[in-house]
Amino acid sequence: MTKAEHFLKVNNEEGRIDKVLTEKYPEFTRTQIQSMLKKKFILVNNKPKKANYKVQAGDEIAIIVPKEEVIEVKPENIPLTVVYEDDAIAVIYKEAGMVVHPSKGHLSGTLVNALLYHMDNLSDGSDELRPGIVHRIDKDTSGLLVIAKNNEAYEKLTQQFLDHSIEREYIALVHGEVEHEEGTIDAPIARMTNNRMKRIVAKEGRHAVTHFKRIELFEGYSLLTLNLETGRTHQIRVHMKYINHPVVGDPMYGPTDSVDIHGQFLHAGVLGFKHPETEEWVRFTQPLPDYFTKKLEKLRNNN
Repeated sequence: MTKAEHFLKVNNEEGRIDKVLTEKYPEFTRTQIQSMLKKKFILVNNKPKKANYKVQAGDEIAIIVPKEEVIEVKPENIPLTVVYEDDAIAVIYKEAGMVVHPSKGHLSGTLVNALLYHMDNLSDGSDELRPGIVHRIDKDTSGLLVIAKNNEAYEKLTQQFLDHSIEREYIALVHGEVEHEEGTIDAPIARMTNNRMKRIVAKEGRHAVTHFKRIELFEGYSLLTLNLETGRTHQIRVHMKYINHPVVGDPMYGPTDSVDIHGQFLHAGVLGFKHPETEEWVRFTQPLPDYFTKKLEKLRNNN
């Protein structure tokens, strides 16, 4: 991979290396400099240093900037379940196991790859990897997503998510017998410092509220409906683990022996919002996938 490099010989500069380099190279934020130090992309006299290293006169600092890898998003003939479609929006049912948009770990087989093949028009989205994408659900979660087919629809739908006026209802099978018939989990969610993929409940986290109702009890399990007041990453999964009722089959927050080949037992079955063009309230529902209903039948028979 081609690499561009910056070189600095310390003369009058003083202080921590991350501060010195941020002032010298304003194109980098202090957070980026600290990240590059941690990844050993910055060397002092050919040796890596920590962010709190105090520069000294005569130090030779090399900043190695890896060239960004260009990710090309290609249309792919992947089956797509379209629940509703018009000139402004499409409502899609995503099966468990499908990633919503490409990333470095998932360059193909995503919902975006399928959308590019099956639809002529999509909004720009938040970046080139997310055309049409207004919101996401996790890879191992099944359920409904609204897709914006033009930029005006994208802006109006995004604003509804920011206003928390979207109706989103999930069904989850969780471990343990939930004591209360209904309740609210109001607990802030933050990214784990030692695992960037995982989230935890932490006081410094972002405001997160989940409402739940118990709709059926089994021996050792509960079936819940959940409504999101906020939309944080992994919100339901983190909140259910927090109250000691993790989602069954959750590979990240649940018991490892409950992981199912079909995905976790979490389904985004209801999606309601104001249509960005007509401004009428529209509401869509999607039944549980077969593997979910079969699991419930088995639990009912055991009971």
